[in-house]
This record gives sequence, structure tokens and C-alpha cells, in this order.
Amino acid sequence: MAMNLPASGGEGEEIISAINTTPLVDVMLVLLIIFLITIPVVNYSVPVELPKERNEVRESKPEDIVISVDSTGGIYWFDARVRDGNALIERLSEVAKLDPQPEVHIRGDWKSDYEPVGRIIYALQRAGIVKVGFITEPPARGG
Repeated sequence: MAMNLPASGGEGEEIISAINTTPLVDVMLVLLIIFLITIPVVNYSVPVELPKERNEVRESKPEDIVISVDSTGGIYWFDARVRDGNALIERLSEVAKLDPQPEVHIRGDWKSDYEPVGRIIYALQRAGIVKVGFITEPPARGG
């Protein structure tokens, strides 16, 4: 806030107070210029089309294979427990030879670690399985 004081010895003893807005306008113009310069930087330079969220209802076919992972990390071929990764690869290699190749659906318990699911994917890759899907539950309505 600036004040204009009358010259000493003058008749007017009155003090004139007024707000000097020039520094305020200067600061606002500088901020406006900075915002105008930095806004184009926020846009990404690589054009990428991101996937959209969707919920496809797919019916499983009888020939589809379901591999499950329980909360302790146990791997199951339908309802039968698989003893280790090599046994899983052997079973998947037999399935990979079929024509047409059936889909493999992976069901993972949400409390389990990612490692067993990673081992399943590695076994699928080694066996040569092409069609892989994950079975999930749809989110609750309105959430």
C-alpha cells in the first residue's frame, strides 16, 4: 500500500492513501505468461490410444482349460492339484498339439501372490499355448 504525502510546509495536512496496483498487475501478467507457456508441455508428445474399460461376457467352451491358483499358491488343473511346474508344462505341451488349440483360463485368488500366476504364464509360454485369458469377477454395480 502506498501513501502520497503532501510536501512539507503545504497547506494541506491531509494524507492521501491509495493502493498502487501496478506491481500487482505486473505479477499477474508474468504468471499468465508462465501458465500459457507451460500448458502445452503437459500434453504428451507420443500419440497413444489407451485401452477402454470393458466387461465382456464370454461363455466358456467345454474344451477350455481352467487353471486355478488358491490363496496358498497351489496350482490346480480344473480340480486336480498339479505337483510342480514341470508337470504343468508336460500337460500343457500335450494340449498345445491339439488343433484348434483350446483357450487356457487362469483363475487366481485375490489373496495369493503373483509368483504362482507368473509360473503358469511361463509354463504356457514354454508349452506354446497362444490363447490365454484371466477369469475375474465384475466390479460391484455403482462402484
